Amino acid sequence: MTPLAVTTARHLTAYVVAVTFSDGTTQDIDFGPILDQFGPTDYRAIYRQPEYFRAFAIENGNLVWGEDWDLIFPVWKLHQNRLTVAVH
Repeated sequence: MTPLAVTTARHLTAYVVAVTFSDGTTQDIDFGPILDQFGPTDYRAIYRQPEYFRAFAIENGNLVWGEDWDLIFPVWKLHQNRLTVAVH
């Protein structure tokens, strides 16, 4: 069985990205609420800037932001459109 992967991603509006998966399904994911969960010193300030938010990429089947994968979410959570921030 092939692992679930992100195959395409397209910016729609504000913080919404249409993500297509290797099983053919697509989710329109609003990342705005998840960005709000980051503390003010975290990535919120950076990725709330439209030019940085729109600079996502697909690498190894993952939707990522930043050269060092500053933001990355489990593909299965993207597939289910259930994003959360881990609290340490």
